[in-house]
Amino acid sequence: MKLIVTEKNNAAKKIAEILSSGKVKAESYQRVPYYVFKNGRNGNEDCTCIGLKGHILQLEYPPEYADWRKVEPRELIDAKLVKAPSAKSVVNALKKKAREADNVIIATDYDREGELIGLEALEQAVEANPALSEGVRRARYSALTGEEIRHAFDNTVELSVPLAKAGEARQDIDLIWGATLTRYVSLATSRLGNQFLSVGRVQSPTLALIVERELERRAFVPVPYWQLFADLNSAEGPFTARHKTERFLDKEEAEAALARAGAAGSGRVTGVKSTRKKLAPPAPFNTTAYTKAATALGFSAARAIRLAEDLYLGGYISYPRTDNTVYPKSLDLREILGELTSSRDLQPAAEELLARPGLTPTRGKKETTDHPPIYPVGVPPAGELDDAQWRIWFLVARRFLATLGDEAVSESNRVDIDVGEEPFVLSGSHIVEEGWLAYYPYSRSKDDEIPPLKEGEGVDVVKIYQEEKETQPPGRYGQGRLIELMEQNGLGTKATRHSIIQNLYDRGYIRNTPVEPTETGISMVKALDTYASLITKPEMTAELEKEMSAIAEESLTKEEVVDRSRELLHQAYESLEKNREELAAEIVKGIQEDKLVGPCPKCGQQLRVIRSKKTKKRFVGCEGYPECNTTFPLPQRGNIMPTFKSCPECGSPKIKVLTRGRRPWELCLDPDCPTKEEYRAKQAARKQQAS
Repeated sequence: MKLIVTEKNNAAKKIAEILSSGKVKAESYQRVPYYVFKNGRNGNEDCTCIGLKGHILQLEYPPEYADWRKVEPRELIDAKLVKAPSAKSVVNALKKKAREADNVIIATDYDREGELIGLEALEQAVEANPALSEGVRRARYSALTGEEIRHAFDNTVELSVPLAKAGEARQDIDLIWGATLTRYVSLATSRLGNQFLSVGRVQSPTLALIVERELERRAFVPVPYWQLFADLNSAEGPFTARHKTERFLDKEEAEAALARAGAAGSGRVTGVKSTRKKLAPPAPFNTTAYTKAATALGFSAARAIRLAEDLYLGGYISYPRTDNTVYPKSLDLREILGELTSSRDLQPAAEELLARPGLTPTRGKKETTDHPPIYPVGVPPAGELDDAQWRIWFLVARRFLATLGDEAVSESNRVDIDVGEEPFVLSGSHIVEEGWLAYYPYSRSKDDEIPPLKEGEGVDVVKIYQEEKETQPPGRYGQGRLIELMEQNGLGTKATRHSIIQNLYDRGYIRNTPVEPTETGISMVKALDTYASLITKPEMTAELEKEMSAIAEESLTKEEVVDRSRELLHQAYESLEKNREELAAEIVKGIQEDKLVGPCPKCGQQLRVIRSKKTKKRFVGCEGYPECNTTFPLPQRGNIMPTFKSCPECGSPKIKVLTRGRRPWELCLDPDCPTKEEYRAKQAARKQQAS
């Protein structure tokens, strides 16, 4: 019997259905499903396909290092790491089927993580049946389609142990850095239990990028400026033009120009210029470009990746973790277009492209050989996907169409107008040839049409006015832009960046979208940057990433890279230890600031989140205690964030509650607020309707 091991159950089921032509028997052991079938392509060979749950082994420290209070964090740097089953029932089922097998094919996802998961599974299988160590094969595929899977199993290769070791090195390094620094900082600040403060090799420099931008914003000094506008009327209708000097930095100069233009009752068109610009189609989606596009639609980076993985496992898009932006020559573009003709919404575009004698896709700057860019591989049946999944599938499908489309052409028009010898400008642009934008509307900006004015034409002045404004600080990063910056700085991988950002949210270091650091996050970065900047600078992390890639290329060993990371961590730890009290004080200051939720409606002093020493429950109390005994109850789950807003009904401060798996929600602190009664009435009405 041939044993096939995949990363997840969905993939196991799909592969079994493809290789068996649909004749599959589903069985289970200890509630772990597996699929039995005959592979007719290999002489009716008996096969069993079993799906794991990702990593089936968990990397951890031995039990003697478990007590945070009894173990000096420094000891974790050089401690030996062990692996233990994280999903015992899956391991048991794998071993049971391994004992019955003659050979094994590893068919986990093809990347570092997938290769490591496959190696871990193989080691467990060989432990149950040593004979399986001979003739192990690896099936590599980029989409769960019939053609792709059959090709992968007809052309198996060897399991790449160096690639798996590169993934294993990442596991080791991240655990060593994370456990050592998290324990050190948490103990230094007396933040234990579920209040611990996490620090990480990739997490901390990512947080530093966010904090650096926030500190730039806080240091920004706005500069006032004035803009002049003219409401004008022509034979073609009314319009508004702005002064050619876009920003007057001198108020008197602006007012002088305003007076001159305002004294004129009419103006004259002194110039008309029209230019056309070609807009090249976009490159194919890799993970970073896809995530940026999905976050622009309102999805978080973590959810965007989860949705893409769901579509991949469902057989509707290719593997979503890829750096590649160049379609391989072997990819049958016409076959994909043929599939898309079965989508009512995409049929016209797909047929239009199919009618062309040749197809020339765009090419991005990054070309790799592991996986192709992300593209659609099937059309979901009606009702198969939820709304979010449909939106992501259409995004991927339309991007594919756009990469095969023609250049779009935009036309920019500019009209120069003299009003009282003051120069004004009217400008606009619109698309004159849709090209690829007809397939991919996400990148299309709204047309800004202007009246068809002619040089020498007179216009009437309706109103001349000025607006006072201020220069604005640099904007905060959206999640898509942050992932781009992480990639540019060598922080994380295509498979981990979204989860790192999510972890920063979960730990209360950042909030909102665009991303804003909390005071705790800011103080953490300031403290680490001051006393051990190695932790917050991307150079160290980027260098380790290169060394991990060198493991896959067999120019370095896993042991060499892990030992090098331990040396660097010792350096950082020594620096932290010399400044323990100062570091703790800086971080605690930020934590305390985050606990402030607003002014007390009774005495005006600050309200603060407090945790009861007796009940361990949290509540909001006034800093004026005992003179002021104002208190408010709090939800006991989720992160509490101040909104710096007062309830319009009762005047009490409002807070925001962030609970994982739920949308953030705002709450008035006063339990007797009229808004609470409205909420309770709505809830009661819903329950009554449901019953």
